[in-house]
Amino acid sequence: MNDRRNIRPSGVCAMATSRLPEQQPAAERFRSFVLFAESPDAVSTARNMTGSTLTDWGLRHLVFEAKVVVSELVGNVINHAVPDRELARPGGQRRIEVSLRRWPKWLFIGVGDEDSSPPTYPAGETFGPEWALNLPEALLPNNGRGLQLVHRLVDALWWTPEKAGGKVVYCRFDLVSSEGEP
Repeated sequence: MNDRRNIRPSGVCAMATSRLPEQQPAAERFRSFVLFAESPDAVSTARNMTGSTLTDWGLRHLVFEAKVVVSELVGNVINHAVPDRELARPGGQRRIEVSLRRWPKWLFIGVGDEDSSPPTYPAGETFGPEWALNLPEALLPNNGRGLQLVHRLVDALWWTPEKAGGKVVYCRFDLVSSEGEP
């Protein structure tokens, strides 16, 4: 039985047991990797790295949702990000930075790119349901559908600009056990 009350916020275990390190509850963990948007396997690599990381961290129950989230966010960079002028390198490849952070109560996923433009999220329905029969395409926005999907899968979604240019889109999964305790 894992007694999580003995984990300090700093991630230092204060338990006096003979458990092996891999048996102790995970506190703070971090993994980061860099991809290039022009690589044909960037999305699948991001998905696979995310899946293996979460499996290593004992978060197998979040693998499917996290892989969908990472696929959408990395795909957005590939399809929409245009590097800021000061970050653009003639003939260079666009960088995508993926970070995974696990805290005792949360899993954070960040996907960074070199474009400072805010992500596009649909504002909501612009047409009522009465239009559905005559104009079905009106029900689907032209952009932002991927972020809508991500927003429905995660517990929180936000973005931040980077000081040197570019941005990071973050999402958070709340880690709660079946007993209701983190």
